[in-house]
Amino acid sequence: MNDRTMTFSLGHDKDGEMRQVLTTVYDALREKGYNPINQIVGYILSEDPTYITTHNNARSLIRKVDRDELLRTLVRSYLNE
Repeated sequence: MNDRTMTFSLGHDKDGEMRQVLTTVYDALREKGYNPINQIVGYILSEDPTYITTHNNARSLIRKVDRDELLRTLVRSYLNE
């Protein structure tokens, strides 16, 4: 019998999850005829969930994302860091 302890890691991918949420929200806003970029920016600046449609559960999804972490990720991405 092996007495060594095995380790297990789920490898949490926050950036990937945020990308998936933003993509879903973007698509839902576009499907409803909104300008997705303007609506998402309005939400990020104000934290007012009414900027995001309830279509395809987009409003609930975006509220699960930490805005500060989202902004950090967006700035890092923009600056290619």
